[in-house]
Amino acid sequence: MFDRRLFTNFDWTLLGVVLLITAFGVVNIYSASSSYRDIGTPYYLKQLYWIFAGLILCLTVCSLDYHMLEDFAYWLYGGVLVLLVLVLVAGKTSMGATRWIHLGFFNMQPSEPMKIVIIMTFARFFSRYPIFKGLTLKDLVYPLLILGAPALLIMKQPDLGTAVLVSLIGGTMLLFVGVRWSALASLFAAALPIVYGAWTFGLHDYQKNRIYNFLNPDLDPLGSGYHIIQSKIAVGSGATFGKGFMQGTQSQLRFLPEQHTDFAFSVFAEEWGFAGCLLMLTLYLFLILWGLSIAKRCNDRFGSLLAVGVSAMLFWHIVINMGMVIGLLPVVGVPLPFFSYGGTSMVTSMVGVGILLNISMRRFMF
Repeated sequence: MFDRRLFTNFDWTLLGVVLLITAFGVVNIYSASSSYRDIGTPYYLKQLYWIFAGLILCLTVCSLDYHMLEDFAYWLYGGVLVLLVLVLVAGKTSMGATRWIHLGFFNMQPSEPMKIVIIMTFARFFSRYPIFKGLTLKDLVYPLLILGAPALLIMKQPDLGTAVLVSLIGGTMLLFVGVRWSALASLFAAALPIVYGAWTFGLHDYQKNRIYNFLNPDLDPLGSGYHIIQSKIAVGSGATFGKGFMQGTQSQLRFLPEQHTDFAFSVFAEEWGFAGCLLMLTLYLFLILWGLSIAKRCNDRFGSLLAVGVSAMLFWHIVINMGMVIGLLPVVGVPLPFFSYGGTSMVTSMVGVGILLNISMRRFMF
């Protein structure tokens, strides 16, 4: 029988904040893509379709007891890992990257669900792992193998942004569980030669150019530095209150690349200025803090770790995207959750919100 307490404890505040951000995102995409010609179905309309699909998945996820995820975590991890291998063997290549599996009616990108699956896997692993005074270097062997396998496969595609995100999500959960200072120092020392090796043998030339342009944007202003220079001009020209809706010259005159996807926030900053940016930052800050409060109020360790993982996923997306568009971080192709155009990102973020809603509405049951 349906427990009425599940409905009465539904987290309307969390869903309301998410819907408010998506509404701002659709309006912004409408403006960002208004200068496009011959694009078929408008991007803002397609974004509405993805929001609807994401909400269905979100409500489906929150309707099932989240403890079921604990039983399927390792199976899902193994399944997505196999798909990541399959991508490298028989994946679809586009613009120099092999990230998708063609399924006839749509292309699947397995690296996106891995963000959720790694959260479930770590939550499952550490919910039953005895920890005394923090994880030692020996304790970190299995978690790092679990985290390293998908990160390396995603880097191989190559998709540096998603590989970094998966690593940051897992790393944040490790810090939440607790790691001894001696283990952290050893990891830092071991990471230096790994980073050097990745730079020398792992990164492609265009990825290295992004780092060079992050350090010196004027190095190639009409080539690899063009994105970040145009984005900084858009953000800066918004001043305090912006130029007004659909009045941004950088976006309406098409100076800004990827203005409806990864650089959508640059359009918003130009049109609504510092005041609009402050509003968006406040909404995102509230979303992250609300996710952490759900983790704190949860009565079991698995649910608490899940909530921390989802909050970490949203947090790192927001930090990297906003850092990228204002030139504080290299351009790595990370969308802004619920705001940038993109079906995969919307669905993944909505599933994450579904997990948070699920934990929040069942906090009284355990």
